[in-house]
Amino acid sequence: MRRPTSQPTPADAASQPAVPSPLPGAVPALFPPRAQRERIEAWLTSELLAASERVAKGPATPRLDMTQFRRELALYDFQSPRPLEPLLAWTLTQLEHGLVHLNNPRYFGLFNPAATFPAQCADRIAASFNPQLASSATSPAAVAIEAHLIGALAERAGLPPQSAGHFTSAGSEANATALVCALTRAEPRFGIEGLRAFGAPVAFYASRACQPGWFKIAHQCGIGRAALRLIDTDGSGRMDARALSATLEHDRRAGVRPVMIAATAGTTGAGMIDPLAACAAIAREYGAWYHVDAAWGGAALCAPQLRGLLAGMEQADSVTIDAHKWFATTMGCGTFITRHAHVLSEAFHVSADFMPSTVPSVDPYLNSLQWSRRFMGLRLFLSLAAAGWEGYGAHVRRAVALIDEVRRRLEARGWSARNASRLAVLCVEPPAGAAPVREIVRRVLASGRAWIAVTSFEGTEVVRICATHGESSLEDADTLVSALVAAAMSDAR
Repeated sequence: MRRPTSQPTPADAASQPAVPSPLPGAVPALFPPRAQRERIEAWLTSELLAASERVAKGPATPRLDMTQFRRELALYDFQSPRPLEPLLAWTLTQLEHGLVHLNNPRYFGLFNPAATFPAQCADRIAASFNPQLASSATSPAAVAIEAHLIGALAERAGLPPQSAGHFTSAGSEANATALVCALTRAEPRFGIEGLRAFGAPVAFYASRACQPGWFKIAHQCGIGRAALRLIDTDGSGRMDARALSATLEHDRRAGVRPVMIAATAGTTGAGMIDPLAACAAIAREYGAWYHVDAAWGGAALCAPQLRGLLAGMEQADSVTIDAHKWFATTMGCGTFITRHAHVLSEAFHVSADFMPSTVPSVDPYLNSLQWSRRFMGLRLFLSLAAAGWEGYGAHVRRAVALIDEVRRRLEARGWSARNASRLAVLCVEPPAGAAPVREIVRRVLASGRAWIAVTSFEGTEVVRICATHGESSLEDADTLVSALVAAAMSDAR
């Protein structure tokens, strides 16, 4: 009897693929159900708020037993899973006691402000949707939001409407982008042939008070650290424009190709602003790209009373502004802005047939060093939209006023201000007969009452104080002053 044609023969059956087993469920430890997520999120929010309150009242410096910490850390060998809640609790404890607390109102340290609440909300939102910001085709809303912000910053800085740019991991990436653009414009063959296309040594110029990251940038770009010419300051912490012009002229006569002048608007050590307009004129004279590193000081654009300090920025070929500095977003949020969109596209163009979009003027992967990256701009978008330029202007003015009060209180006790910055940075020397500056800072940090730093200003070691926390009060300033006065006593213990 013939078998029904609808029934496979034994040979046919053997050749058929096995019926796949049901797909296993998602790993619950990585993707827990909604009820569990809601419970943990609510607990985490409450614990974070409580920790922030304790940090504000506690020491600004770490109080962690590192020996015990390393012993506990070594127990995490990742061989067996652990419940998430205890993991979170352990992590919160270690960070609460094992960090210099930037969110302590008595942190008067480096350019690391406590983050705004809208920026913290943005991080949660970005983490949940987790958009990939390489392409406008996959993340059209996110890419458009960031482009809108770049346009708003460019307009505020006085750059033309056709200006372009993108968000970066930090100021170092933005500054590196500036140098790549400068090299690309200076020599059209640079992108293909590299430095060989120049046929001569190249150089770029910044003040001796510039951010030292420029040395790493020179190394990474392949032009060598010696290509960075450090220009003397004028005695006030600002680049000496005459020394800059003289150095450029000397280099040109020696056959060196000047490709970029990098002026700083808010030096790391003293918050000083280089002579921006003069630097712009010199850059034009020598055909060099003019970049303004306003990673810190760019926020002064928000305050009408301070915008005049940045006169000359509007002439820049490119600008760096870090949102995670004085704009106080969460970490890893810089910006690069340029009036030369075509140069930016030329510097980073690439062909990738697997990418869903290839619009150089729009897609971030075609106009930046990065490819895959986080939706960083949402942090500034929510903060700026919530406060407006006026709110941010008030935030900036408040910091300036607080530092003015610290200066007055210290001068009344015999201390001397060395710098004349309007960007909320104060460099002071203790009275004659006081302990050395480094010892004073060590004592203050050891006390935990505040966080400050040592820097050098015009060849002299000074105490560096910067208002970075948007909620620091006069009481916090008094605590800092009291700690400094006590630590300056030559017989202090």
